[in-house]
Amino acid sequence: ATMQIRDKNKNRRSFGVLALICIVLQLALAPNIGIGNGRANIAMVFAGIVSLSVGGGAGVLASFAAGVFYDLSTTGPFGLMAFLLTVMSYILGSEERNRLSDEPTESITAFAASSLVANLVYHLTMLFVGASKSFVDAVVLRTLPTFLLTLLVFAIFTHFLNLGSGSSAMKTARKAGLAGKHRGGGHYDLGKL
Repeated sequence: ATMQIRDKNKNRRSFGVLALICIVLQLALAPNIGIGNGRANIAMVFAGIVSLSVGGGAGVLASFAAGVFYDLSTTGPFGLMAFLLTVMSYILGSEERNRLSDEPTESITAFAASSLVANLVYHLTMLFVGASKSFVDAVVLRTLPTFLLTLLVFAIFTHFLNLGSGSSAMKTARKAGLAGKHRGGGHYDLGKL
């Protein structure tokens, strides 16, 4: 049996670097790449990664901050995305464990489902406040493209960060119950940032 020692400062630094990357991408890349009227929500990607990696109060606070940043950087109603990401984070991170490491496929599925619901609520609210032209615009031209682009960015982040579980050797070791003997122990490590 191996004991995992959590380096909270390392996690904070890693999430800080991830937050900076997401801020730059949200401001510089997301507005310029879209499908229909949809744009990737990088703040939601950040919230999903933090929630599924650490969860709990830290995930909720980071997600709320990401939502406030998103609200300040867009023309939508202030507080809406902060609320949606806080609820999403609470649901995704309620177990306060590294679900991305323990259950990568289930984590991506959970993120996809919560992202779809959050995007739908956001864009339907935009329809009700008059920022969207029609139901078709809100759902087909905004919600679905935003969801697909956000899910794509989430998949890219989790793949390229590799987060300690992407290699086939690690997957084989985890299946054999030997993951604790390998570097990283099968747990996500954002130290590659």
